[in-house]
Amino acid sequence: MLRATTKVVSMFVIFSLLMFDFTVPAAKARMIDTETAIAVMRHQDDRARIAAFLERQDVQQAMIRYGVDPDEAKDRVASLTDSEVRQLAQAMDKLPAGGDGVGAVLFALLLVFFVLLFTDIMGYTDVFPFVHKGSGRK
Repeated sequence: MLRATTKVVSMFVIFSLLMFDFTVPAAKARMIDTETAIAVMRHQDDRARIAAFLERQDVQQAMIRYGVDPDEAKDRVASLTDSEVRQLAQAMDKLPAGGDGVGAVLFALLLVFFVLLFTDIMGYTDVFPFVHKGSGRK
């Protein structure tokens, strides 16, 4: 009886071991070019720079003043794609150092004013009552 039980248990163990997959997956390593390595480092640097910007006390106070939770802003920035992070970092690079962007806002307002003034003079719009209409469409 012991011999029959041993034989059944042995067959079960052998069958169980044969069912396991003991194959080792092949390692897949390849060389990456310099541009790819630089791009990865640039993405990491952009994310770190944006995170450091969001950690500044004056930035957090400005977000709170505008009704934005700083922690929620950090979470949203963390969920951005690499291309979105790159766009944000490029926008940060274009901002004047130490400035608050008042000059850019004034420039945009003046640009809009002159475009509306020009279209009003040409007769395409009727925005300003002090403008004498030109020979444009009516």
